Amino acid sequence: MNQARILLKYGGVALRRFCLFFAASVLLVVPAWAGLPLEQWKTANGAKVMFVGTSAIPMIDISVEFDAGSRLDPAGKSGLAALTNDMLEKGIAAENGQRGMAEPQIMDALADVGAIQSSKVGMDRGGYRLRILAHQDGSDGAVKLMTRWLSHPSFPVDVMKREKAVMVAAIKEELTRPQNIGSRAFKKIVYGGHPYGVSPTEASVTAISRDDLIAFHKAYYTADRAVIGIVGDLTKDEAKALAEGISSQLSVSSKQMPVIPEVPLQKGGREGLPHPATQAHVFKGMAAVKRGDPDFFPMTVGNYILGGGGFSSRLMNEVREKRGLTYGVSSSFQTMVQPGPFIIGLSTEKSQVNDALKVVDSTVAAFLEKGPTDAEMEAAKSHLTSSFVMNMEGNRKVLELITMVGSYNLPMDYLDTWTDKVKAVTAEDVRTAFGRKLSLEKMATVVVGE
Repeated sequence: MNQARILLKYGGVALRRFCLFFAASVLLVVPAWAGLPLEQWKTANGAKVMFVGTSAIPMIDISVEFDAGSRLDPAGKSGLAALTNDMLEKGIAAENGQRGMAEPQIMDALADVGAIQSSKVGMDRGGYRLRILAHQDGSDGAVKLMTRWLSHPSFPVDVMKREKAVMVAAIKEELTRPQNIGSRAFKKIVYGGHPYGVSPTEASVTAISRDDLIAFHKAYYTADRAVIGIVGDLTKDEAKALAEGISSQLSVSSKQMPVIPEVPLQKGGREGLPHPATQAHVFKGMAAVKRGDPDFFPMTVGNYILGGGGFSSRLMNEVREKRGLTYGVSSSFQTMVQPGPFIIGLSTEKSQVNDALKVVDSTVAAFLEKGPTDAEMEAAKSHLTSSFVMNMEGNRKVLELITMVGSYNLPMDYLDTWTDKVKAVTAEDVRTAFGRKLSLEKMATVVVGE
């Protein structure tokens, strides 16, 4: 149940508070941050804190993320990280003289003060975000509430059964959609048995027990594996007190993190999967760039030119505009602890799959050999720098960015120097980086509906 529905369900007072809060978040936009005032420190028990203070709008955004992503799912129980993350706010255990709380009570308490919470889990990280009004009676109660479900979740069995059923239903639905089928197959062929290549199944989710949730939470939702991001209308001293209040309730890990296996050597190959859809869905790519890689900025500029720039990209021009083989084609890459995927995606008539792939291959081959033109470089860097400034508008966007900096141990000036590093990229930098990271012969191709 999303937050708006919860507020409608739990009464007019909460709804009025929410409307005022929502209006403030929409109308009052933080201007672009010139020289981001980012500060970092660690709490007494080892949580990393990333803080940006601003009084532009009367709210505080908080994130608490842990090294608790799905790459840590044990064999045969893929989906455990996601289910653990989902279950944290579904119940709080009684502890230190405080009563336990059930899911409706937690949602009601958040609604009463207009607090908005959300959860997120990916391959590398998992955690929660909370948005509260600054200087409002009761807002600190919402923070304490989040702290309790992060540190002392109860994992109620009946709710766990419900959430497992929801996950299984979602998986079954995914397996009817060509886009999801192709994504799963692409991950598998590129990463093989590496954790990045594994997707949850009905069997793996069914196998998860409450004891698994407890063990996963105990192992990974710890202070020394946490990054606390804070952006908003409060002082550094207030931010320190807030962060200490959160981290002090978290345990400290007693074991080393599991060693992340290396991404396997790329082998290429093509896999065709049947599907009754009228069009074929094509995925082509390979593992390429990890977070913090020096090739990140040349790859960012080059990807915009090759396939990330919409109608201005080469792939769109060659495959759609010149030949009419697709309505849309794009490329993207994702950076993670280990090299994430570079993917070219398109859909086309089933009879035109081979023709479309030939054009994709020739376009990529020409780009790898000659690199971009000066005009393409100028347009790409102009767009990327201006859009990055837009991404620095609003507490939530800043929160996401500073949490990423803390989670992946990037330099403290990473955001301040981002646009300068993009501007410094040359056409030869792009050609060289793409040559290092990509190879047509090593790219895997998945066609759903072949």
